[in-house]
Amino acid sequence: MNKAFSPSSRPVAIWLLVGVGMIIVQVLLGGITRLSGSGLSITEWEPVKGALPPLSEQQWLLQFEKYKQTPQYHLLNFDFTLKDFKFIFFWEWFHRFWARLIGVVFLVPFIIFIVQKRFKQEMIRPMIILFLLGALQGAVGWIMVASGLTGDAVYVEPTRLALHFIFALGLLCYTFWFALLLLVPGDKMVINAPLRKLNWLLLVVVFIQLLYGALMAGHKAAAAAPTWPDINGAFIPSNLFPAPDGMLNLLENKITIHFIHRSLAYFILLLIILWTVRAYSIKSSSLFNKTKLWPVMIVCLQVLLGIFSVLTSIKIVPNKWGLFEWVAQLHQLVAMLLLLSLVWMLYLVRDKQIKQ
Repeated sequence: MNKAFSPSSRPVAIWLLVGVGMIIVQVLLGGITRLSGSGLSITEWEPVKGALPPLSEQQWLLQFEKYKQTPQYHLLNFDFTLKDFKFIFFWEWFHRFWARLIGVVFLVPFIIFIVQKRFKQEMIRPMIILFLLGALQGAVGWIMVASGLTGDAVYVEPTRLALHFIFALGLLCYTFWFALLLLVPGDKMVINAPLRKLNWLLLVVVFIQLLYGALMAGHKAAAAAPTWPDINGAFIPSNLFPAPDGMLNLLENKITIHFIHRSLAYFILLLIILWTVRAYSIKSSSLFNKTKLWPVMIVCLQVLLGIFSVLTSIKIVPNKWGLFEWVAQLHQLVAMLLLLSLVWMLYLVRDKQIKQ
């Protein structure tokens, strides 16, 4: 079996799975802050002092005055009252508070497990990587927020939002993989190199798709083409790379981003159907048999949610939470479940037998 697997490692694995759940919640909270326009309500990064929200009317007024200096207030929310500000402040504060809570949930059991000597030698390096990924994610988050506090920015810069999202998903996948190393013994795995290669291809394409999903969100590109199956009357828009931006349209043009995101969705659906057909043709373990339908079931739901997200985008009302926002949040959640299902399959399907 894999070296890291051991019955005594089960508490560590459960701790990591709790982390997986908390990271999923954190990403969803990030989605709420984006959809509610809350991400720029806190203008300073105070890792310790900022753990508490304002506790007096004077503190609230001070925070509101700081927000009034931002471009978002001057250009978009100039009619905000203190009550409006408190609403957006809460979601950004709670997003940051949950990140701090993840740090506590990581650190306290980590110390306890060291005292109990539950960490094997081969666990040390993954633990260090896990810690560094978490710290990097926090730094990228502040860089993202800072991009919306100067100039004429009304929201955070979309490519930095996408980078923040992708780093979060990387941390999510790494934590989940580490937990699987401690939970699933080698005799539960399947040996099939071609299926594993296809799985790798799927993961690469899905990560690109998730990157474009974040760009869709950052540019609010769903509302740029609220029609389906066509894109504003055309299946292939005629002006995907207008001058003078050229290849920059891949990251900045709403219709180009929208077209790529839709096209990748169909491509991923076909790839997962192909993967599922091949999965049924191989000799496999009971664990693999019980879970091999997960990716195709999740991707079908995800495509439907993507369509509903596009069609309901015409109902977007600034600073109001409605049908589109609920569908978009569910779309983001199912995207993470799809990603984790593919990581699960990559763990179960190997190209060669793991050393005992």
